Amino acid sequence: MNRRLCLPALSLIAAAACMLGATASAANPGNDPAALAKVRDTALQSDYAYQRLEDLTDLVGPRLSGSPGAAAAVTQVAAELRKLGAKVTLQPIKVPHWVRGEEKGALVDYQGRPAGVTQKIVLTALGGSGATPAAGITAPVIVVRTFEELKARAAEVKGRIVLFDVPFDQSMADRGLAGTAYGQAVAFRGAGPRMAAEMGAVAALVRAVGGAAYRIPHTGATLLKDDARIPAAAVTIEDSLLISRLSKRGPVTMHLTLTPQILPDADSYNVIADWPGTDKADEIVLVSGHLDSWDLATGANDDGSGVVSAMAVIDTLRKLDYHAHRTIRVVAWMNEENGGRGGHTYDAVNKKVADKHFAAYEDDGGSGRPFGLHAGISLAGAKLLAPLQAALYPMGAGAFRRDDVVGSGDLHDLEDSGVPSFEPWIDSADYFNYHHTPADTFDKVNPENLRRHAAVMATTAWFLANMDQPLGRANAATEAKAAK
Repeated sequence: MNRRLCLPALSLIAAAACMLGATASAANPGNDPAALAKVRDTALQSDYAYQRLEDLTDLVGPRLSGSPGAAAAVTQVAAELRKLGAKVTLQPIKVPHWVRGEEKGALVDYQGRPAGVTQKIVLTALGGSGATPAAGITAPVIVVRTFEELKARAAEVKGRIVLFDVPFDQSMADRGLAGTAYGQAVAFRGAGPRMAAEMGAVAALVRAVGGAAYRIPHTGATLLKDDARIPAAAVTIEDSLLISRLSKRGPVTMHLTLTPQILPDADSYNVIADWPGTDKADEIVLVSGHLDSWDLATGANDDGSGVVSAMAVIDTLRKLDYHAHRTIRVVAWMNEENGGRGGHTYDAVNKKVADKHFAAYEDDGGSGRPFGLHAGISLAGAKLLAPLQAALYPMGAGAFRRDDVVGSGDLHDLEDSGVPSFEPWIDSADYFNYHHTPADTFDKVNPENLRRHAAVMATTAWFLANMDQPLGRANAATEAKAAK
């Protein structure tokens, strides 16, 4: 169970008062409470992030790795960060280039089917899916609800379409455990098609991993391999339930057409922008979101909101003419969704200077209201954050949760290198209604919540970049790695 270090407001403020040092120059007033409040309030009063999100989603649109949209997003975000006066670098990456083609499904036979009747199934190809012939395939469907059931029915799988009818637990999400609910269901999207392929299935279907039953599919990546890359798709909650009900009456047969292509790897970039530090400029506090999105919508929540919040950190400091002791680095990661190559490339390039990364922050959990911070740091390091909690408390974001590892999408490798990691602690109860769906659009983002994201990130970045004491390098990730 995650431990929570939630201190009373008065003790936070008292702790802040006793832990603060003298103010520095006007350009760097350090972690004086008034300076932290200025950073927080400047971000809270600005619609910079919201305006940039509108630019990204409305002008560029979907941004799947290797697509023209992803390339246009790199250009747009790099140009804007240059306008802010940051030092911008484009870090080259080779990214997967998967494109979806035609995607259709229909139930063509089942017990009690009236003559001449077929039923359309709403679905979308999953990332890395193989293709059917252009004319599609027709095969019986087998419905399973656990991996154990799939293995127990292995003799029935060959030559069939396997449907994993596994629900997303929205009640769990409503009670603050959306990430856990997602992890439980998404295991079937990731590993299910591969297991089905290895057992001889001709295709795999997965019930949409999300909470909104509005007959919209949720795409996402699979773990399919080249030697067994069968067609794989997500079907809507309603259609998964329909197939499941019909299968109880008797055999169900489906016609499925999926024609995605895996093209040669494409050239792309991480966008890196530095806001230089003063006397510790070689040390880095990294703030980030991922620039790519799935192709069904414009990725406003996943993860346009995170990218523009990171951009707003530099906009906030520019308005205040603040430069911290350490360099604050914005990274717009590429290829988080279907490969993680942005994070892997950054780590490979910076492996020898990982110890110069004081901390890393990623915002990749949607644009719901942030109530505080989730940190992958030691208990000793957590105690040093009391002044930061005090600064975030007036905006309703003083909650704090410590774990050994945060596990945010693009920070895995940095955490393995011992970099203390952070993310906002977000209300994500409705996040998986939109996540990876055609509904992840600009209108779903609340501007007040987005201002809060920017304010939490900017205040946290400023505080970390001015800390006198280190947070410590060791965490569970490095200890596990050392034990191997």
